Amino acid sequence: MQLPSLLLPLTLALGANALGRAVVVNRCPTEVTLWSVGGSVSAANTLSPNGGSYGETFVRDATTGGKSLKVTNARDGLYTGAAQLNFAYNLDGSQVWYDLSTVFGDAFAGKKITVKGKAGCGEIVWAAGTNPGGSQVKVCGSDGDVTLTLCAA
Repeated sequence: MQLPSLLLPLTLALGANALGRAVVVNRCPTEVTLWSVGGSVSAANTLSPNGGSYGETFVRDATTGGKSLKVTNARDGLYTGAAQLNFAYNLDGSQVWYDLSTVFGDAFAGKKITVKGKAGCGEIVWAAGTNPGGSQVKVCGSDGDVTLTLCAA
């Protein structure tokens, strides 16, 4: 029977096309709240202190093209004008473009923030928790995770 010999190539082909995820890890000593925003706004996601995380598979938003993971220190911060850290991504076939920005202030001033993908991908480091200037747009293969770490070591 040929079935086992057909399954291996099919499994390899599916694995080669697997999409990575946008991940946020909270290493800060306080909780943070995250919303995934594209053509719609997700429910609030609370990331617990010292290791809470959130992840979503890269998607192309039908309305906006990209998504933004908006993080605040306040549970209702998206709706109250609290300082936001925005980790945005745009899936473009085999690549994902990503960047980091702030709105309404610097929610993580004084705390190191990093965005890292797999080896060879562009890295974003805000050593003081604020934008150091210059372009923050990076690109990576869409088959690996890209992780924003708050209060990074």
